Amino acid sequence: MPQVLYITAHPLDDTQSYSLAVGKAFLESYREASPGDEITHLDLYKTEIPYIDADVFAGWGKLRSGTAFEQLSPEERHKVRRLGELADQFVAADKYVFVAPMWNFLFPPLLKAYIDAISVAGKSFTYTDEGPVGLLTNKQALHIQASGGVYSEGPAAHFEFGHRYLSAVMSFLGVPAVEAIFVEGHSQHPERADQIKAEAMDRAREAARRFARTREYATV
Repeated sequence: MPQVLYITAHPLDDTQSYSLAVGKAFLESYREASPGDEITHLDLYKTEIPYIDADVFAGWGKLRSGTAFEQLSPEERHKVRRLGELADQFVAADKYVFVAPMWNFLFPPLLKAYIDAISVAGKSFTYTDEGPVGLLTNKQALHIQASGGVYSEGPAAHFEFGHRYLSAVMSFLGVPAVEAIFVEGHSQHPERADQIKAEAMDRAREAARRFARTREYATV
């Protein structure tokens, strides 16, 4: 049974967020197309994601030097364990759906903290004599991104870092490709805001049907 990790990074709900509204349309269509798949919703605004801080570095350093996990400080144990849980959950999933707005050309900082948590040598990538190699080559990923202006193309395209960054990270981890659904321009063109959302929801439903059909993943 394929496991889908549906990752959202928005503090509001789908009645207020364009990205979450389109994500909801995707999920509904996906469940209709593949009702047997296991879907886990990871709301990053309701999830404990430790920042990689002094406790984490200290804990990792002690473990590398041979210190038993039980001998770490309570703070070190808690944060290191939680980061490991997030990484293991990500690696275990077959499909990833990232849903987030564009904030200041990127995405909310909690998504960056989550990316830091899942990018772990030995779990999602490994080092070789030829350099780092991603280990998640049999996965599938999709990114739904909403922005008030148009950044996927046109004169402001060089300011778009959210999808480009996420795609770069997923490529580093071995994920063959990240499909994108851009929900953009609703603030720049408020007279067309409803149309922009509706068209994006239609694209999301179509993408969900393709996403659900995929059972064998490309490898690199």
